[in-house]
Amino acid sequence: MSDTDLRDHLAVERTHLSNERTLLSYIRTALSLEIGGAVVLKFLPEQPFLSVLAWVGIIGGAGIAVIGVYRFLKVRSEIPKVQS
Repeated sequence: MSDTDLRDHLAVERTHLSNERTLLSYIRTALSLEIGGAVVLKFLPEQPFLSVLAWVGIIGGAGIAVIGVYRFLKVRSEIPKVQS
């Protein structure tokens, strides 16, 4: 394997790892919103504003998770395949 091939191979591997790290960030953000919304619903007194805010967090978290998975799959399909 030449020096240029090795650099290209490592660059593609770094891109794969970066894509996975981004997916994990989306999932972490989505879980934080969903858990925050669930905590508000469970432990705070029932008020219309808080209930709406909690449901926005829960639904928004699910939406962010879907966006993260979609983006991960899209970028993964655009990354060139590495030949070992």
